[in-house]
Amino acid sequence: MRITCKEASRLLSLDLDHKLTFAQRASLRLHLTLCDACTRVKAQFEFIRRALKSYSSPDDDRRR
Repeated sequence: MRITCKEASRLLSLDLDHKLTFAQRASLRLHLTLCDACTRVKAQFEFIRRALKSYSSPDDDRRR
């Protein structure tokens, strides 16, 4: 099943917090092989996730 860029973005966001179904993963993977823009969006989501994981807030420092 082909999905739109809007649906691909929704699935990329959903994938950050939830496990996608097999059909969702397959549709998203197919879309990403064909769409450079959504592939860049995926890379941006991954960058933001890595940055947030490495972020240490002042509150975290006080707890240590």
